[in-house]
Amino acid sequence: MEKKNIVLCGFMGSGKTTVGRLLGKISGMHYVDLDRYIENKYHTTIKDIFAEHGEDYFRDLEHEATRELAKKQHHIIASGGGTLLFERNVQVLKETCTIVLLSVPLSTIKHRLRNDKKRPLLQRPDKDKVMEDLYNARLPLYQKVADYTVNANKSPYAIAHDISELLLK
Repeated sequence: MEKKNIVLCGFMGSGKTTVGRLLGKISGMHYVDLDRYIENKYHTTIKDIFAEHGEDYFRDLEHEATRELAKKQHHIIASGGGTLLFERNVQVLKETCTIVLLSVPLSTIKHRLRNDKKRPLLQRPDKDKVMEDLYNARLPLYQKVADYTVNANKSPYAIAHDISELLLK
């Protein structure tokens, strides 16, 4: 079966949103951010879902949204940071999607997120340590599930162009 969708995965700050939007413009495919999709569907924020119902509840909503988006055609999906850490999501996405890891060194991630005010995990004095621990834990999992890995330590346009050349020729 031909893969109908592209899933962008990678650590926070790797460029999934920016690259996904550009890739959508280049390719004519529809771009969707998984977290925004969930927020729009349930008329609330991810932060509020976690606060009111906990992570397990959010992960169930995320899995449902993953299944819905995997059924679509010609979509570029920016996954949430934790989406591909769960085998049930990986299985669903692998059926109809090509998973592309946006690979960025930790030093670049730290530079890109140095002034971040949105991500709750980073609103603490030890944010560099938090980033390092998460990065080291998640990167091997992303690498394991990715069909392709692209160097994302360059401009968003260059990354989108690389993915387009790789998958959309």
